Amino acid sequence: MLTHNHQSGSYSAAAVAPAHEEISPPVQKNARPFTLIRYLIVGACNTVFGYGCFALFTLLLTPLLAYGYVAASLLANLFSITFAFLGYKWFVFRTKGNYLKEWIRCVGVYTGSMILSAASLPFVVALIRRQTSYNRSAPYIAGAVVLVFSVLFSFFGHRHISFADRTRTSQSAR
Repeated sequence: MLTHNHQSGSYSAAAVAPAHEEISPPVQKNARPFTLIRYLIVGACNTVFGYGCFALFTLLLTPLLAYGYVAASLLANLFSITFAFLGYKWFVFRTKGNYLKEWIRCVGVYTGSMILSAASLPFVVALIRRQTSYNRSAPYIAGAVVLVFSVLFSFFGHRHISFADRTRTSQSAR
C-alpha cells in the first residue's frame, strides 16, 4: 500500500495487516485507572499523619519560638516525607525498584511544596487573625488551608516527576 507523506509530498510503501488479522488499539503500558482514587486514599493517611506531626510540633515549639508554627511546618514535612513516599510508591504508583532515585525526586517535589507552604503560612495566619476571633487557633487553621494547595501541587509533582515512567518518556522523545 502506498501512503502519502504530507510533510515531504512523497509516497512510500507501508505495511498493512492482512484482512484476516484483527487490528486492536494500542495497549497503554502500565495503565492504572484508579491512580487518583488510590492517591486520595493514601493521601488521606499521609494528611492525617503529616498534620498530626504539624500540630504536635506546633504545640511543642510555640512556647519556645516566636514563629514556632513555621518551624513546625518544616519539621513535620521533613519527618513525614518518607512515610508518604512509601505509601505512594507501594500503593499508588506501584513502581518497582529505584528507591533512592524516586525518593530523591519525591524530596524535590516536597521541597517545592514545603517552601511554598512555609512562605505562605505567616500571611494566612495574619489574615485569619485579622478576619476572625481565632487568634490562638489561627496557625492550625492556616495549616489546614495551606494543606489543600499542597495536596494538589504534590499530586501533579509526584505523577510527573517522582514516579514518572522514564522509559515511556524517553521513548516518546525519540
